[in-house]
Amino acid sequence: MGPASELLSERGCSKPPGFRILKSIKRRPISFKTYQAIVLVVTFLSYASYHATRKTTSIVKSVLDPQSTDFGLKFPLLRSNNTNESTGNKNLGSGWAPFNGSDGTSLLGELDVAFLAVYAFGMYISGHLGDRLNLRIFLTVGMLGTGLFTSLFGVGYWGNIHSFYYYLVIQMIAGLFQSTGWPSVVAVVGNWFGKKKRGLIMGIWNTHTSIGNISGSLIASAMLSYGWGWSFVVPGLMIGFLGLVVFLLLPVSPESVGASEEENECSSPKKNGDEEIAQPLLRPETFVEEENAIGFIEAWKIPGVAPFAFCLFFAKLVAYTFLYWLPFYICHTEIDGKYLSSETAGTLSTLFDVGGAIGGILAGHISDRLDARAITAASFMYLAIPALFFYRFYGHVSLVLNIALMFITGMFVNGPYALITTAVSADLGTHSSLSGNSRALATVTAIIDGTGSVGAAIGPLITGYISKDSWSAVFTMLMGAAFIAGLLLTRLVITEVAMKIAESRSRGHGAQEATAEVVQDMGWSRLTIRLKPAQG
Repeated sequence: MGPASELLSERGCSKPPGFRILKSIKRRPISFKTYQAIVLVVTFLSYASYHATRKTTSIVKSVLDPQSTDFGLKFPLLRSNNTNESTGNKNLGSGWAPFNGSDGTSLLGELDVAFLAVYAFGMYISGHLGDRLNLRIFLTVGMLGTGLFTSLFGVGYWGNIHSFYYYLVIQMIAGLFQSTGWPSVVAVVGNWFGKKKRGLIMGIWNTHTSIGNISGSLIASAMLSYGWGWSFVVPGLMIGFLGLVVFLLLPVSPESVGASEEENECSSPKKNGDEEIAQPLLRPETFVEEENAIGFIEAWKIPGVAPFAFCLFFAKLVAYTFLYWLPFYICHTEIDGKYLSSETAGTLSTLFDVGGAIGGILAGHISDRLDARAITAASFMYLAIPALFFYRFYGHVSLVLNIALMFITGMFVNGPYALITTAVSADLGTHSSLSGNSRALATVTAIIDGTGSVGAAIGPLITGYISKDSWSAVFTMLMGAAFIAGLLLTRLVITEVAMKIAESRSRGHGAQEATAEVVQDMGWSRLTIRLKPAQG
């Protein structure tokens, strides 16, 4: 094994070099809470930058293909580069070959599908590697690679490149590097935070998705007037810089920096009858080298993984259709009697993500209060159905109504998506069936989000096919997907409801007292209620 392999294989054992500088400045030990704060901030900025680079394509679409009214997606067997249509033309109003031809929207759709397909495939690989390699180095490499290939897409502007295959290959490699992000950041956060209030903490933390989308939209829109290439290069440089910050400052686990959970106020004894206080998932006495990373098939067998993974398939289908097509849809939809420019449409679309950020926090808080992840996620998915309906059929009436309905739709669409990819993934990655093995977080996260990413690839693809006939058909598809997503959690919802009923009975005053015992081996799927005579 070479030096590079040894560096990567020292999972969580190498201390970030930036902490040497911090310790020399502070001249006293860094507290556990300070480490937790650093983890939250660094991973927040890290994944926000991933989404910022991912959002640029949807903003630039209307500039590359401003004339197209054909929203359909076609897949011809042989492709021409169309360099004769507008070679050397950098006028934003005339588009950019090969995307300004009759099949321009088709080509842009193929870029989306190629990116998301490779991203979904790479997610499974990244999760497998993330539980075996040093997550700090792994995440750094992913961010630097993402920055490089995002920038190379923009270089096509100055290089006067009009080959479709150039942009296709760039997008596919970028998708592979992008897949390193999510399993890594969730695993790191899961290593530092226990289950108590995890939904709220991760709901707030997960606003990085919306913040990234918003910042990516604003940066890309602002750069369009200087040339669409800058819309890719600036976010690319940003994620590259933050990749270096990750390398310098990200502590993968408490063991990697010699932190003790005793310094954490949350590890104090129970107070006022509260439930078990949150503790870090990895304890000082737990030796990482004694743990074996969980296998792919084993991870699928963890109770709850499969239903939430398939639910996320349909949830991300809806969310990513909006991510990739919403600016384009707004730009080509008459609102209050007029059409909006590409820049305005891109800026307006950020309100969907603002609603998504609020929805993620709300879903996390509700699921913590109810202690019911499935009930919360399913409820949000069902509420997304009327929200989608009203946005499609009344969003064009006025700009104010469009903004309000877009915000509400974003809240219900992104709320369960955020909950499942954060708190639920971390819960399942530290399930009791793993016997305390911490080396399953990245794998479980990758399985759930990877399955969801397959839906994320299919949604924009189907949208390209059916939008040529009617955007109403697209929204019908999205409403159907939201319904199926909620339906897939039915079994878990029933069990959680039964648990709540049992808990309610146990608190009642009567001749009998009910106590609930949940059988965990099938994962929230069986509930035994025993009745015993009340004392006295």
